[in-house]
Amino acid sequence: MPQYNRIVLKLSGEAMAGKQGVGIDLDVINKIANQVKKIHDLGVETGIVVGGGNFWRGRDAQTIDRATSDYMGMLGTIMNALALQDALEKLDVNTRCQTAIEMKAVAEPYIRRRAIRHLEKGRVVIFSAGVGNPFFSTDTAAALRAAEIDADVILLAKKGVDGIYDSDPKFNKDAKKYDSLSYQEILNKNLKIMDATATSLCMDNKIPLIVFGIDKEDSMYDVVCGKFLGTVVS
Repeated sequence: MPQYNRIVLKLSGEAMAGKQGVGIDLDVINKIANQVKKIHDLGVETGIVVGGGNFWRGRDAQTIDRATSDYMGMLGTIMNALALQDALEKLDVNTRCQTAIEMKAVAEPYIRRRAIRHLEKGRVVIFSAGVGNPFFSTDTAAALRAAEIDADVILLAKKGVDGIYDSDPKFNKDAKKYDSLSYQEILNKNLKIMDATATSLCMDNKIPLIVFGIDKEDSMYDVVCGKFLGTVVS
């Protein structure tokens, strides 16, 4: 049985790129869509926030104005959202894509009450374009949307890692995995799982966070059903 009624799933752009690291891997998108469908079939109201790092990371720009660079990254999230929407609809999952930057020919503008109504009607809602402003990450967008739609939990799906560690396990084989943490510990230990703005927003609104690995088959389904897989932050 599902442990949550309404969730926000945060997907990184890298998770949608697969092994190629950039662009969109359609096989990976289809696998993600199948996992989301299994959650949806349980009756869980599902909002999804997508990143855009597989196309562009605003903070990595060297010679481009930071605000302009961030807007470029927002456009990348919209491409990811449309690809995921298409994959879900091919599985007969009613889906709505909303953008924080108005793009009426492509998707709905983000309207909080409309998003909640979609969820109540059993539609998956994909939130794209971050918060619509530069200098804010899609992690912050996930925290903000979760607070706005009164989600029970944020599920932070990571590629290549299955939780929060005290150092990068890709480079340190002795890295220690945390089973549970508080948001204050994340800030005090300067753990880079989310940026400080997103972490503070979750803490202020008392939104629990579960960080888990997306590489394992059915990991989303297992987490929603209460199986412990990663790190719980509260």
